[in-house]
Amino acid sequence: MKKLLLLNLLVASLISCTNTEKKPNATPIDSTENTVVTEETHKDLYGMWVGDFEPVDIKENAENVQTNKITLVLKSITTGDDVIGQSVVAGNSRPLNGKIVALNGKLSFVLDEPGDDKFDGRFEFELKGDTLIGFWNAYKNTLDVTKRSFKLLKKSFTYNANLMLSKDGDYTDWYGKKVKKVTDTVDGITETYENEFYRSASKAVYELNASTDNLTEKDLKNLRKLDLQILRNTIFARHGYTFKKKNYRQFFNPVEWYVPVTNNVDGQLTDIEKKNIKLLERFEKYAEDNYDTFGR
Repeated sequence: MKKLLLLNLLVASLISCTNTEKKPNATPIDSTENTVVTEETHKDLYGMWVGDFEPVDIKENAENVQTNKITLVLKSITTGDDVIGQSVVAGNSRPLNGKIVALNGKLSFVLDEPGDDKFDGRFEFELKGDTLIGFWNAYKNTLDVTKRSFKLLKKSFTYNANLMLSKDGDYTDWYGKKVKKVTDTVDGITETYENEFYRSASKAVYELNASTDNLTEKDLKNLRKLDLQILRNTIFARHGYTFKKKNYRQFFNPVEWYVPVTNNVDGQLTDIEKKNIKLLERFEKYAEDNYDTFGR
């Protein structure tokens, strides 16, 4: 009898301990109690902002410094003042992260590129009216250009196969010069000096459309190499391709309709464009250019 009583007391004690251990979890914790809810703000600023990316601080011996066209994309702005964006310029497409500050009715941004590319830097700008105005500073002070300015307007991008280069454009390749020694004799005196020669394109670059026309060998057989290169790259420009080579950027940066949005358009090309690209590349291998002297 005594053993049975002791056994009952032991079981009761174990049940009591078990119930005591479960009590802290008896009331569930509200998981949403400490959650910070963030909402998107300033959605009217979302989208592409396009303009000239002008050099400000240039190394003394830098050559072929260029004003590029840049697109800044604002993708997200939250109530926590966090900003997510993207920069597209000169063949690079880089993610941006930073902050927005609203002070006295003025919106200011500080956005950083990741820093793992030698051309990365920091964008600091303000919204003035309908324009984003500011500066970019390179992380590396060894670059030829360590600071650039910009004034950007909001602009949408839509592919249009009918977009053409203007007949008033400058189609001389100022970045592909050749330097040759020239010998002249004047009044019996012979002098040898160096002269710069440049190649230029013909009117074919604004008359032929490699995005809409089925080009033939007859169309291309008498064209210069630069003609073929510009015709081919105008296809990419229509798709918003950002050019890494200065030789090509010089022809498209001044074009009003050109908006750099990506560094890969392979999946966007039409069947006609793919066919024409192959044909143009085949002719480029054997085409030549005439180099002339020009006054800059």
